Amino acid sequence: MLTLRQIEIIRAIMITGTVNGAADMLNVSAPGISRAMKHAESLVGLRLFARQHGRYVPTPAARDIFGQLQDVFRKIEDLQLAIGAVRRGASAVFSCASVPSLSQALTPRALARMRAKHPDLRMKVSVLTIDEAIDYLVLRKGELVALSYKLDHPALHFHAIGSTALTLLAPEGHPLADKARVTPQEILAFPLIGFDPNDPYGRHIARLFLDQGLTPDLSIQVRYAHTAIALVAQGLGVAVIDGLSVASLPLAGLVRVPVDPPCRFMTYVATLRDAPLTAYGESMLGFLKAEAKALG
Repeated sequence: MLTLRQIEIIRAIMITGTVNGAADMLNVSAPGISRAMKHAESLVGLRLFARQHGRYVPTPAARDIFGQLQDVFRKIEDLQLAIGAVRRGASAVFSCASVPSLSQALTPRALARMRAKHPDLRMKVSVLTIDEAIDYLVLRKGELVALSYKLDHPALHFHAIGSTALTLLAPEGHPLADKARVTPQEILAFPLIGFDPNDPYGRHIARLFLDQGLTPDLSIQVRYAHTAIALVAQGLGVAVIDGLSVASLPLAGLVRVPVDPPCRFMTYVATLRDAPLTAYGESMLGFLKAEAKALG
């Protein structure tokens, strides 16, 4: 049975018509080409080439064989092109997700790095609640989810990607906007836009007040960070939000003010425990860690 290398050598002799030409084409020695050709002829039990005017031409008995060899080599080239396309991401789809808060700045920045590294990669990005995130991974709809909190779930593994600090978001001209830092007591003097304290994300923010013996009274309760940002922009109150949610957004008319005492929490990427990440998943995890460090 002919090997792929022997098929490649026979084809090179067919194309160039000489042993030396085939050697140059394949970047090997001419004696090696001659030996391989003789070995191939002994394997198939036919003389494959005849010399005419100093060139090698296929023998009549071998013409049908050469047609088949050409088809085989064409399929090999197609396979190599397909492998190259997969490496570039051209025929792959990478699916990932994020909770709403991290979808504002962190995830888009990591996705920009993915696009730079894999310019042909098709990507499917979802924004999920925590309950949706569990089903998303367990049902293998995607490889990873960026989360603002860590859960206790036997099927999931959590990778710490970086910490973030809480910050106050206020309209320009607001009494708190010009302060270097604001305390929880100062914040509660104004209408507060916030999140359900029973929600994992809301618990991070509620802790800022509860640790000071205060109970936040929400003027408006929202579910998503982008809603809180939009309502603050309308002058309906102030909001305490994590720094990653607003780290690189153009916040026209809004001011970010650090809170005192500082309150930080860790962010994570959740993956399926028994499912190794693909190369794309590994890339995205690395980019999320790098961006979390840069923004945090």
